[in-house]
Amino acid sequence: MIYQTIYQLKQNIIDVLTIDKGDIVISDENRLRDVLIDDLIYSAIFSPDDEVKSSARWLIRMAGSQLGCMTSSIQSLYDAMGNNQASGFTVPAINLRGITYYSAQAVFRAALKNKVGAFIFEIARSEIGYTDQRPSEYAAAITAAAIKTGYSGPLFLQGDHFQINAKKYFDDPSAETQAIKSLIGEAIGAGFYNIDIDASTVVDLDRSTIREQQADNYSITADMTSTIRQMEPKGVTVSVGGEIGEIGDKNTTVEEFTIFMDNYLKTLRRYGQNLKGISKISIQTGTTHGGVPLPDGSIATVKIDFETLERISKVAKSAYGLSGAVQHGASTLPNEAFDKFPKTRTSEIHLATGFQNIIYDSKNFPADLRDRIYAYINTDLRSEKKEEDTEEQFIYKTRKKGFGIFKKDMWDLPSDILKSIGGELENQFLFLFDKLNLAGTSDVVDRFVTPLDVPLEVPLPLRR
Repeated sequence: MIYQTIYQLKQNIIDVLTIDKGDIVISDENRLRDVLIDDLIYSAIFSPDDEVKSSARWLIRMAGSQLGCMTSSIQSLYDAMGNNQASGFTVPAINLRGITYYSAQAVFRAALKNKVGAFIFEIARSEIGYTDQRPSEYAAAITAAAIKTGYSGPLFLQGDHFQINAKKYFDDPSAETQAIKSLIGEAIGAGFYNIDIDASTVVDLDRSTIREQQADNYSITADMTSTIRQMEPKGVTVSVGGEIGEIGDKNTTVEEFTIFMDNYLKTLRRYGQNLKGISKISIQTGTTHGGVPLPDGSIATVKIDFETLERISKVAKSAYGLSGAVQHGASTLPNEAFDKFPKTRTSEIHLATGFQNIIYDSKNFPADLRDRIYAYINTDLRSEKKEEDTEEQFIYKTRKKGFGIFKKDMWDLPSDILKSIGGELENQFLFLFDKLNLAGTSDVVDRFVTPLDVPLEVPLPLRR
């Protein structure tokens, strides 16, 4: 059901949720999980009334807090990883581009089966646009999924690749950095207490020294770190990530990392002597976002540089107290690669396209909807096709942009289809959680992470 008006929303939450002095009371938890949460999240995304959307998102977030599903920072766990109090596993950062409420339920079901608590949900700056998911919507969908499945524990939401656009930056540095700062503020307000800054796009390898090559990168990353520290809620230390080499370019070296870190920390001290720095570092080891599609649309096998991951992770922990190195573009790697990440002490890997592929390539995904999406790509997005791309390569690279324009079509799929696709996703999450050695990490998370219930003002429509 989509609530069309605030009055309709208020009438439907009676006997389930009560607003009391800026908080909510859950009077019927079973009805909330069985029925109301579906209507709330559907209205939070598709209601024609913006007041209904904002009110539904507030109710979801507050209900989540009451049920132990609070958006949280992973900083204290990463601190523990940096000083070897926690080890032996790699944290997956999961980008959900489509049918997010249902996809996230698959994650939580897999987590509940093996007491997994160390995992992140994230969305990149670019994905926010082409999937049509602003931070508050994404946060609501994840929280609603946790409520629906009965999951309880910190919810780690991350702004992935809050990336500097190099062309826009060199045309107007102030405008581009302000755009990122505005997005950071929006994300933190929605409960994203983990932010990855990516200024690797402005690294200039034509400069003569590594310090000069990385100068714009470490300066912007320090500036953004300072901004985040000013914006973070009282009592919350947002986990900040940095990035050295742009994914898909040359592999990172230990020397590049240490020069970046030394100059980043030196620059950060100019903003304040005691500012907390980054908790992890993203590096390039040979992967490409989305994988490399071959002419027939299949994905080329990538040889990942695990030695670089291990060396930089070791230095990151021992010299700087970071959780370790981060691997991007991992979801399309061969299955035999994943258990190597914990062995090399990789702190975090980012996974996106593989889940997108499961949805699109599922035998349960309706062929007529897939055909409509591909027809849209072939007409409206035809200008994005590179001359050297085959039709299969073009579709593979571009079909991620179907998730936004066809969002409601996907959410409106029959429940049996959504359940079947969800089962396929769940199987993949079970596989990944096993290979990344995450079983039992809910106890580790509980040991090091204390969620904070950040006060949120009741939306005006609910106060009337």
